[in-house]
Amino acid sequence: MSITEAISRGAIPVGDETDLVEAYFERGWTDGLPVVPPTPEKIQAVVEALGGEPGFVECKVAPRWGLLTREVMAINMVMAGCKPAYAPVVRAAMLALTDQAFNLNGVQATTHMAAPLVIVNGPIAREIGMNGGPNAFGPGNRANATIGRAIRLILLNVGGAFPPDLDKCTLGNPAKYTYAVCENEAQSPFAPYHVEHGYRAEDSTVLAIAAEAPHSVTDHQCNDPEGILDTMCSAMSTIASNSAVLSGHCMVVLGLEHARTIAQHGWTRSDIRHYLWMHSGNRFDAISRGHRYGQVYNRNLPKWYKRNPDSRIPIVPSPDNIHLFVIGGDAGRFSAFIPGWGHMNTPVLRPVDAGVEAQGPECAGGVCAI
Repeated sequence: MSITEAISRGAIPVGDETDLVEAYFERGWTDGLPVVPPTPEKIQAVVEALGGEPGFVECKVAPRWGLLTREVMAINMVMAGCKPAYAPVVRAAMLALTDQAFNLNGVQATTHMAAPLVIVNGPIAREIGMNGGPNAFGPGNRANATIGRAIRLILLNVGGAFPPDLDKCTLGNPAKYTYAVCENEAQSPFAPYHVEHGYRAEDSTVLAIAAEAPHSVTDHQCNDPEGILDTMCSAMSTIASNSAVLSGHCMVVLGLEHARTIAQHGWTRSDIRHYLWMHSGNRFDAISRGHRYGQVYNRNLPKWYKRNPDSRIPIVPSPDNIHLFVIGGDAGRFSAFIPGWGHMNTPVLRPVDAGVEAQGPECAGGVCAI
């Protein structure tokens, strides 16, 4: 019985001796780790943070197309260890993930290891204590960890993407436990990501993108933009990722030391993205393997790419398909490249609450498929 079915039938009675953690394991309502038992008081606090109306359906979650009511969202948030204050971010993330452009059905069921990555910008990240600094993608921060985990529990319990039945991922990815982070706006030398995309600095947004885990980009040698970004290009230019052979979108994370070095030379976010697009990529002959195995990858590349053996095949079709963030701590000349899932996924940027929509860029309802 799913968690949604359990709610519809009323609370499940338990005795004084019931081990609630084990009971949830037995019912298959966890991500493989112990969960916080969702008491009525904790559930109600989150429902109120979402605006009340526990039966209100926020969205349907693929591939089972389960109804995500506010009560069900609250239960999964409590089980993940979230505070009620995190509710607007979790809701915005789920609305972004279930936007048609994102193709959650495909992401949930693919054999690829892509996981939904959520990046938060704006004041709410600071208000709830998210970490965009040291070890941002790692453990130790409650908001990052539990927001990402709540999203995953919803994808499992409401979307039904349990392996091996509906989740067909060949290898999996640790990011499928939790994958939520914020940009280090306070220390970044550049305007935040959401400002680059038309929002005000005082707006709060979430970007949802299907992505692999971060790939480390180490450069302790170069002290100019070209050198640092050439190192990034080397990490981007591999035929082993979906981005290389299936186009689509990708994410570049600049650590603070690299970002500051680049900014000191007067480069802008646009300069960086255009340089990376222009100087990353592979020869078509390398991508196609000289057509030794047929033309399977040929058909997945944009029609306007030249297909001569020496033609350059960009990692993504446009500089706008490179999503640039500044994340990380003060020490260490490290950055990261995060490949996407290919043309099958379109990242979605949306405001955290409805009050922001009227102030955002001119996208449908304030929501932008990037």
